[in-house]
Amino acid sequence: MTSLLAISDLHIGYQENRRIVEELRPVSASDWLLVAGDVSEKVSDVEWALGLLSERFAKVVWVPGNHELWTHPSDPVQLRGEERYRHLVKICGDLGVTTPEDPYPVWDGPGGPVTVAPLFVLYDYTFRVPGVATAEEALALAYDKGVVCTDEVFLHPDPHPSRPAWCSARVAETERRLAACPPGMPTVLVNHYPLVREPTLVMHHQEFAIWCGTEQTADWHVRFNAQAVVYGHLHIPRTTWHDGVRFEEVSLGYPREWRPRSTPPGRPRVILPAPRAVP
Repeated sequence: MTSLLAISDLHIGYQENRRIVEELRPVSASDWLLVAGDVSEKVSDVEWALGLLSERFAKVVWVPGNHELWTHPSDPVQLRGEERYRHLVKICGDLGVTTPEDPYPVWDGPGGPVTVAPLFVLYDYTFRVPGVATAEEALALAYDKGVVCTDEVFLHPDPHPSRPAWCSARVAETERRLAACPPGMPTVLVNHYPLVREPTLVMHHQEFAIWCGTEQTADWHVRFNAQAVVYGHLHIPRTTWHDGVRFEEVSLGYPREWRPRSTPPGRPRVILPAPRAVP
């Protein structure tokens, strides 16, 4: 059966993960694949992986993760911030891969029609532990605990003055586009980060949650008629339900994380047709 599939956090800098991507193939020639970010830190790796997948799947939809946005010393492409993102979008355009800058495609397969909306929404340090009132306090606590995201070194917001400012700009633009979707048409929202805070509550280090999303998107799954929300970043693959909407964390993750699991690594999650399970 034709399916709308999803995977994220491929991290192909690890050779084991690269081999998984090399073996990744659709079940049906008309399958779509949603790739919810963190393919690699290197532009050439992102281009290789998305190029390979776009040759195999009927459509590939990509959203950036924080790792694609890093300006890592090991990457010959030293573009920063918005310029780096636009460079990746241009590569995707050349490959025929859909990005957050393209018109939202409509899935007409089983479970459709639905609007598939790839989103690029960052974080703004609002997923804070109880009792912490400001971003400055949250960052200070994270540094004190030694739980600091590498974004603080490699993810530059240029030309925006800060990552929260870039996040707010993306939220405003994305809200405008989602509001323009056809009334009554269900959506599948695809973002690297969870759109609600709840999935982060199982993380061992709660101080890290400030790098995992924004409270500004907390009602998007309801406001924009989501049939499912697809995300990654947490490396905790699972299905949860929020306000009756299915949220799918679809990370592959690092080898040390997927090796202990009983399920085979690198199998994309079926988003549509929807499973029969209900919350």
